[in-house]
Amino acid sequence: MASGGKRRLGAVLGISAAFVAVGGAVAAFLWLNRDVEEPAPRAGSAAIEHPLTPAQQLVADADDPLACAVTFVGEGAPADPVLQWQKALYQGLPIPMVDGRVFAGWYATEAAAGGFDAAGRVNGADPVVCEDQQVTLYASWKTPEENVAEAARVPILMYHQFTAAPEGEKGWLRGNYAYIGDFDAQMNHIATTGFYLPTWDELSAFIDGRLFLPARSVIVTDDDADQTWFDLAAAVVEKHKVLATSFMVTAYRQDPPPSIYVLRRSHTHDMHQAGENGEGRMVNWTADEIAADLNTSGDILGVREVIAYPFGHCNDTAKQGVAQAGFDMARTIEPGYVEIGTDKLALPVVRIDYGMGLDALISRIG
Repeated sequence: MASGGKRRLGAVLGISAAFVAVGGAVAAFLWLNRDVEEPAPRAGSAAIEHPLTPAQQLVADADDPLACAVTFVGEGAPADPVLQWQKALYQGLPIPMVDGRVFAGWYATEAAAGGFDAAGRVNGADPVVCEDQQVTLYASWKTPEENVAEAARVPILMYHQFTAAPEGEKGWLRGNYAYIGDFDAQMNHIATTGFYLPTWDELSAFIDGRLFLPARSVIVTDDDADQTWFDLAAAVVEKHKVLATSFMVTAYRQDPPPSIYVLRRSHTHDMHQAGENGEGRMVNWTADEIAADLNTSGDILGVREVIAYPFGHCNDTAKQGVAQAGFDMARTIEPGYVEIGTDKLALPVVRIDYGMGLDALISRIG
């Protein structure tokens, strides 16, 4: 065959091969992209479902990246998880009851619960920390005999105003001012030497004998919510992450909390002044009048739990008004420590005056 004929034959064969290759590629493409019908389920079969756990459902319903579902484990533990919020402190953790037992708190690990490790105990003084928006807390229990043997005596520290002057302030209220350097040393001591910081609902349950508190427990409070509390003391509380309560006269100010570690509680609405006989209104007004004032304060603060009596004045009528307004506890200015069975409407205090440094605090609370 002539060379020209061979070239034409080669070209024809090449073209044919190209068409075959293209056809194969198209066929492969159509095969890979074909519509395939799913086989019909067999009679009686059901689709496989993966339901959310109660904790996962709680988080899903919240639809907030800061939401955290807390699951409780142990004797007496609630069956359902509760919602808490990261970047905040725990709120309203349950205090379960079991006949013949005393609840000893929630713990971050099962080992801590079994060993009653105060450092691992979790309450409303602690920020919420979650992994994948979930956390588990473990219950611990004591016997009534163990609770009594602990002999916890809880000091409620009472501060008033603060000063940045080491030499203190002048005037008849000089003793009310705590030097901020002393306050810083005192809060550091509480934060670093193993003290437990009970919440008010825990203190109430402790008084009832329903909750175990370790002997090294303390509550920090401030009266009046003076401007120096906001300007000086609140930053120290935040620095050391010590839960503190500011008793606020709501007729005078209604500032938001300066820190997540500061609880606002009632110092009445407008009873922090003398009545007609020079004694405080708290011991001059009727129970109904007292309750009306405290209801106003409770509505403003959004909580009814504990009040501080103005000037420490109280009597049976005052107690009646406090209870009538739905408050569980009231703090006096009488010296002493809270123990099992203490009168909830006459809580004693450990007063902190100017010149009382760290050594003075240690002598009073350990």
